[in-house]
Formats: sequence, C-alpha cells, structure tokens
Amino acid sequence: MQTWEQDKYLSKLPDAKGAAYNDRLWEYEDHCLPDTRVELRQKIMDWFEDPNGEYIFWLNGMAGTGKSTISRTVAWDLAEKERLAASFFFSRDHEDISHASQFFTTIATQLTRSLPVLRPLISRAIQEHSDIGKQRLSEQWKYLILDPLKSAPTQSIQLVVVIEYALDECDSKDDIQMILKLLAQAKCLETIRLRVLVTSRPETPILLGFRNFPREAYQDFVLHNIPSPTVNHDISIFFRRKLSSMKSEPGLSTTSTPWPGEPIIQRLVEEAAGLFIYAATICQFIEDDNYTPEDQLSAILEEDHDTSSPSPMKHLDDMYTKLLQYSVVGKQTVSKDDHLAVRFRKIVGSIIIMFKVIATKEIAKLLHLRTISTTLASLGSVLSVPEDEGQPVRIFHPSFRDFLLDSHRCLDSRFLIDPKETHITLFRNCIMLLAELRQDLCNLREPGVSVGDIPEPMIQRYIPAHIHYACRYWFHHFQLGNPIQEDIDRILRFLEQDFLHWLEALSLIGEVSNGVLIVADLEMMLRVS
Repeated sequence: MQTWEQDKYLSKLPDAKGAAYNDRLWEYEDHCLPDTRVELRQKIMDWFEDPNGEYIFWLNGMAGTGKSTISRTVAWDLAEKERLAASFFFSRDHEDISHASQFFTTIATQLTRSLPVLRPLISRAIQEHSDIGKQRLSEQWKYLILDPLKSAPTQSIQLVVVIEYALDECDSKDDIQMILKLLAQAKCLETIRLRVLVTSRPETPILLGFRNFPREAYQDFVLHNIPSPTVNHDISIFFRRKLSSMKSEPGLSTTSTPWPGEPIIQRLVEEAAGLFIYAATICQFIEDDNYTPEDQLSAILEEDHDTSSPSPMKHLDDMYTKLLQYSVVGKQTVSKDDHLAVRFRKIVGSIIIMFKVIATKEIAKLLHLRTISTTLASLGSVLSVPEDEGQPVRIFHPSFRDFLLDSHRCLDSRFLIDPKETHITLFRNCIMLLAELRQDLCNLREPGVSVGDIPEPMIQRYIPAHIHYACRYWFHHFQLGNPIQEDIDRILRFLEQDFLHWLEALSLIGEVSNGVLIVADLEMMLRVS
C-alpha cells in the first residue's frame, strides 16, 4: 500500500483531541520538579526496564496526591527515551476524552507515529473494517492494535502506554474495566511488547477491573502511603521553588530577610498534609496579580489551622473554604455578601457540572447574565480564568469540584453547590434558549442542501456555542435535576412549538444520533408521568 493510501485510511480513524501527554491542552500543567518524586519515578523506570516485570503498573492515590503530574512527567521521560507507545489522559471537560469510545482508535493512531512499521498494517485493518470507529472496543483493540502488533516485522522492543484515568473524569465507569481486560491480552506479544502505566484513584470500577487479574500480572503503588517525611521533603522543595520566584515582586526584592522564611515554609508544608494540590493552590493564590504576594500569604496565615486532624482532606477543605471566604465575599456587608454568594453558586456551580467546556462569554449567555468575568476574576487560585472571554474557564483540580458538591466537606453553606438545583436551573436556561430557534436557521432558503456543504463558520455563526450546548444537553440537565410540574409543562410547550426547529439544529451540528436517544428517553419519561 502506497504512503498516500495509508494516510487516506488513517485519516478516517477517530483521534481524540487532547488525549496525548504533549497535546497543547496540557502545555501549562505542572511537571515534577527535578529533585522531587525521585524514588517513585525511578521505581517506575525500573519496572519498565525489567523484562520479567509485571505487565501493568497501577499508580493510585486519593485526590490531590499528584497522580496527573507524575503521569505527565513519566510520559515525557519515556518519550525522551523513545519508549512511549501512546498516552491517553481522560478529562470530563473535553468531549473527546470524557469517555472511552475513541480510546483504542486514538492509541492506534499514536502507535503509527511511535512505531511507523505499524502504519501499513493498521491502514489495512481500516480498509478491511471501514466502520471500525463505530465497532465495539474489543473489535477496535483486536483489529487496530493486537493483530498489527502480532504481524509486525520481528524486532525486540518494549514500550509503555500511559493512561491517566479518574472516576469523575470519564463518563463510562465500566469502560475502564473493559480496557484493562483487553490490554492484558498484549502480554502474549513476544517481539513488540507493551507495558501499561495506569494512574487513578483507588475507586470501585478500577478495583473491579483488577480483581480478576492474577496478582503477578500487575504491580500497584499507593501514593498516599508514601512516608510523610518523603512527601513533605518534596512539597517543601515545591514551595521554595515557587515562592522564591516571587522575590522580585515589589516590596520583596529590597529586603535582606529571606522571604518567606523557613518557619513559614515548614508551616505551609505541615498544613499541606501530604497533598500537592494544597501546595499548588496556595501558590496560585499568592501569585494573584491583583494583590502583593505578602498580602496574599498573610491572608493564608492570619488564622491558625487545626493541624491535629488525621485527615489530609480536612486541611484541603479548610484551605478551599478560606480561599473562597477571602476571594468571594471578603469583608462585604451582609446583604452584599449574600448577593455575591448567590452569584458564585450560580456561575461556578454551573461551570463545575456542565457536560462540556465552552467559552466564558458563552457561559454568560447560557446563564442569561451580561458578564461573569467579575465573579471569576478573584478565583484564579482554583479556576483557570482566561483574559480572553472567548476562551473557556476550567477548574484546576477535580478536588475543588468534589469539595463544592459535598455537604460533609463544604461546611460554609454560602459556597455549597446543590447539584440537582443547579442542573434544573441549567435545564430552564437551555429551554429558554431553544425558544430562539426557528426554521431555516442558517438562512439557506434551500431545504435540500447537504449539511456537509454548509461552511462550518456559517453554522457557528447561527448556532453559537451556548445554543449548541443547549441543543445537546438540555434533557441531560433535566434528568439530573429536581423538576417540578412547571418543568414538565415547559417540555410540552417546547415539543409543541420548537421540536422541529430543534431537530434541524441537531442536524446542522451533527448531533442527530444523540437527539434520537433523547427523544426515546423523553417518550418513556412522558409515558410514565
């Protein structure tokens, strides 16, 4: 098969955007500092280089222990050694990598780059199975990866697939079990050998995935069981490096006294309680461009914390509570305080439960607000807030979402997010937006025009991101909300007035198949009610 033919077939293979360790999406994510996680990174490298080692290395730890940072760093290390086969980093904030439907097609695509010898074999598999991207995961694994690896020209090489998986970062909680089961079949390979590094929380779906594995088939390493002195040493290095870079700030560079000083470093390390996310969030807070580092550090240290608690999550929760109290309400009056808290719950609550990340200005339109920038401006320590409102806002770490949604952790009711109430509010906002739909949305005046012939910019002009989101997810928010009879009435009015307009919009944005599923669920729901 000629090179151009290979390219033609490979271009048909779904390749999830943002999955790879070196994707533009992860450019500003932290890597391990040179003198940190030394023993663990070496342990992973020893596992990889051992020809008789376990097939899978499972690195697990609770939220905030640094799993993602380690997996990204290891992926870079392996790539430099030309031993990285592929990588897939799940994220609920990005549609392609919020589920596993494109997992094996993406791994196959990356394999054609890391092992060019596989290109003709994988291309031929696509040619023979033209709908492979829609087939079951087991078929994708067999035809796109396992069979080509078995048929590849003889060579002796050992490569690693890196998977960053979090329970709350992947829509399908069963898929990871299937993925692990299928990947285990590669242990029969004798020439091109694959090893798998998986990082995750130690939660039920992945535990079940390993339950049927022979114990000698995988090695597990628990991050939160690393001795405290080792973790504290690494966190102290992190604080020193990050805070030392702030010494050039006004008011700090002229003093001869080291800033912030070793006692304060040690206090911050103690309060981090082994959680790297605590350290990273504190540094983000101190670096706020709107305030001096000294003032921000003083705000963190002005109250004594209970360091006797055995739960590191208690320290993280206290930190999140204090940052929000300082950043959201500050020293406002009671009436102003309540207004700011309500606005916080509406805006940030929506951001943390939305099914897809969209631009900041589009979120404002979805929420029927003029702007949300003022509310977000003070939350730079927990949210990635872009200066350009045309760019999306994201949370820095899933632990912040976990905190806001858990009444046992978020004890200040001003910040506690009620997921059901937030979902139903988003449903109502979406339904209001759907009322803006009309016949011939793109002013085509030619009913027979193929969607493929309509320029994408034209579709985006008439169906901007907030309308796109409303069309795609209104029913999902309804299902997860706490509806009342008026919400049922809203749906009935929508069906009477805008149903066909909605179907037209779905066809334009390529979501008709999801619309069919929504209609089926909707019919069942209305029949029951």
